[in-house]
Amino acid sequence: MTANQPAMQQRDDDGLDPGLPDPNEDLPDRRRRRGIYLLPNAFTTAALFGGFYAIVMAMGQRYALAASAIFIAMLFDSLDGRVARLTHTQSEFGAQFDSLADMVSFGAAPALIMYQWSLHGLGKLGWLAAFVYCAGGALRLARFNTNISVVDKNYFQGLPSPAAAAVVAGFIWIMTDVGMTGAELRWVAFAVTLFAGMSMVTNVPFYSFKALSLRRSVPFITLFLIVLLIGLIAYRPPAVLFGLFLLYALSGYAIYAWRRMHGKSVSVISTSTDEPDERGLHD
Repeated sequence: MTANQPAMQQRDDDGLDPGLPDPNEDLPDRRRRRGIYLLPNAFTTAALFGGFYAIVMAMGQRYALAASAIFIAMLFDSLDGRVARLTHTQSEFGAQFDSLADMVSFGAAPALIMYQWSLHGLGKLGWLAAFVYCAGGALRLARFNTNISVVDKNYFQGLPSPAAAAVVAGFIWIMTDVGMTGAELRWVAFAVTLFAGMSMVTNVPFYSFKALSLRRSVPFITLFLIVLLIGLIAYRPPAVLFGLFLLYALSGYAIYAWRRMHGKSVSVISTSTDEPDERGLHD
């Protein structure tokens, strides 16, 4: 700048006076850049991969692997929320990512696997049943996210999407394990798919197991029963897992009927104003 030019401050490429401190230096890191929590979202990504892998295996007609991948996705999905709570890394991004991953792994994947395995033999009725299941999964997740603050935490409103996926995948897995093909079971597959899909959008209450506390002492026999269950699953995974989730899917209707017969409310909408905030925890 020469003496004949008007006095003015020189500025750097950011438009800031190089002689003045950068006002952004004192801002907290979370305001200067947004990040995501790695650990819980890694579990969610693993669950998403399980659903994607299941679809790929079904396209290659490897249905036992496809069904087992759904159960592996369920395992990772059950861990991401718990890891987020234990490490205090809950976030809105994690909640949204979890919902999208659930839609793939427990909404689209089971419907596509069932269609590829059996329902395609029914023509339009087959893809209609698969779509009903897929749409039921989407509606179930949307309702869960919007009603999360008003639903009784001890119950789910409708069959959780992972449990519905377990019923569908478990049916395919056990039938494949005993040597039966989808072509032989078209109408049974049709009924199972519709049952699972429609159960997700009912108002039937399903026990959530959230009231169980791992910090409480339990009788010694409880530990033995857990060991026995693990042994049974290891001995015959398809039969045991399908049986467990089918019983759970039917238990909601049993609870509904019992409440009706005793004149009790069947609604799971909570009237309490002090329910804990459970945003980001998905079924």
